[in-house]
Amino acid sequence: MKIKNYISLVLIILVVGACKKDPVTRPVDFSSTTYQPLGTFDASGTPTYLLPKDVISPGMQNFIQSILIEQTDLRTTHPELLGSAAIADIAITTPSDVFITYVSQITNATNALAFYTYPANNPPASSKDIKTITYAFPSIGAGTKLKAGDKVKIGRFTAGTSIGFVVLKGAWNAATSTLDNSVVHFCSNDVLNPEVDPSLKRHAVLVNYAAESKVLVGFENTDRTVATCDHDFNDVVIYVTVTP
Repeated sequence: MKIKNYISLVLIILVVGACKKDPVTRPVDFSSTTYQPLGTFDASGTPTYLLPKDVISPGMQNFIQSILIEQTDLRTTHPELLGSAAIADIAITTPSDVFITYVSQITNATNALAFYTYPANNPPASSKDIKTITYAFPSIGAGTKLKAGDKVKIGRFTAGTSIGFVVLKGAWNAATSTLDNSVVHFCSNDVLNPEVDPSLKRHAVLVNYAAESKVLVGFENTDRTVATCDHDFNDVVIYVTVTP
């Protein structure tokens, strides 16, 4: 009888072990990162440091809608954008002023958009390498008061600096006009994103709009392993200007 019980226990352990699957995502811990606003903002999360607007032409809007199509999987329509080795980070090669322009958003999440910097020759290997995250647009998702063309200067940066971007999903709390640093981060550096499968870690794509010499950045703000993710990469769309 004892032998039978032992065999039964072993079988149970083997079955449980066989059914156990590796995780498809692993939470990324940014607890060692410091957060700061780029400047002050009003109760709606709109920056008080907005610059004169850029003009977002109908041509650009139509182009975005034809490439980053709502609820259409980019892996099917434009797989080259996801297959490219190019990432959305900005590498500064000469002392430069850097600006972010808001273009559009389509999401139910009350997102924030922020940035971080790192040495261009030493990209981050983990979240521990991200010392500071700075909120550029505290409210850039559902309910945002931003208008297409709203623009901010994020700073002047020295040569050898790279700038990465991060969408913090649901970080903006409209009821309290505050930001929650603990929400899920989706970064332009794939290594900082939670998906385990390398083919699903990309959350920002570069889209060249040659007609106006702009490179647009489209973000996907949903964990790409879940069934509700549409992989359309139009949840937030911006472009970056570097001068000179």
